[in-house]
Amino acid sequence: MDAPPENHFRSRPGAIRAWENVLHWLFRGATYLVLLCGGLVFGQIVWRGAQTVFTTRAPFVNVAFFTEAPESLHVFEYQGQKQELGDRAFNAFKVAHPDAKDVKDESYVYSAGGIFPCIVGTVLLVAGSMAIALFLGVSSAIYLNEYAHDSALVRFIRLAILNLAGVPSIVFGLFGFGMFVIFFGWNVSLIAGWFTLAFMVLPVVITASEESLKAVPKGFREGSLALGATKWQTIRQNVLPYALPGILTSSILGIARVAGETAPIMFTAAYVVRDKLPWEGLTKASDFFFQGVMALPYHIYVVSSKIPQNEYTARVQYGTAFVFLLLVALIASASIVLRSRLRNRYKW
Repeated sequence: MDAPPENHFRSRPGAIRAWENVLHWLFRGATYLVLLCGGLVFGQIVWRGAQTVFTTRAPFVNVAFFTEAPESLHVFEYQGQKQELGDRAFNAFKVAHPDAKDVKDESYVYSAGGIFPCIVGTVLLVAGSMAIALFLGVSSAIYLNEYAHDSALVRFIRLAILNLAGVPSIVFGLFGFGMFVIFFGWNVSLIAGWFTLAFMVLPVVITASEESLKAVPKGFREGSLALGATKWQTIRQNVLPYALPGILTSSILGIARVAGETAPIMFTAAYVVRDKLPWEGLTKASDFFFQGVMALPYHIYVVSSKIPQNEYTARVQYGTAFVFLLLVALIASASIVLRSRLRNRYKW
């Protein structure tokens, strides 16, 4: 039988092919290494944090950790048994047991109670700042993509927006402190934190929103204008609905960055400890916006670096980090679900 014809297009062994295989496995190994390191970090947070958040008895959730404010932990021995009580429980214990008034205890700050005020503050900061960022960002993207002409000024503005995306968060924090806290006289407050965080994620929102608007076919605009619609009617009814999934993608990216920032809120919005929730003790409705809050990232920073470390503070650190990851995941998941529904609704 005749031999089959030689395939001239098959890969041939050689030095170049060998180097390509080496690079292939090098890149693959680097990717797996990054995934492994990330998995180990998140795995440790989930494993140790779950021990604080969940319990072995019904309802299997540490309700106090989600519903109470941070307290100092008092560790002492009473009648041969080791006791671990928070401030309120410790004071009540001394009242109920008069012979325990002179008991010697060791106290550990922020190691008892819960993180409810921190959760509330984080949700308020994320919701308010993203509302401002989406309004300003989408408005700017509409102007740049739909109204502005391609000029040197517009190109300079786009370049400035891209450069702002790389500015460190500490710089935005100092800007917010100087502008909103001092110059506008808002002091350390929710509204100062909202605008500082909104300006920080604004470049991401503008860039992603503009790309989403560009992805909408021009035929949608031309058909609407040909039928007699105005420019704004065309944008509102025939462009924005189809660009919303991409705009929500920018909100997901913004949420992930806003929720995890410590430096900006440390200068503009966050307190180490605040006894009252934002809606408590208000003399008028506007006071809600001009008061500081506690926040999860700042609480993690304080508990991890500003107080003596021990086994009790470690529980709070990992528990807070675990809840923080869950909270960010829930907010981002809500945006992803909404984006998926909009994609299924608006197709072309």
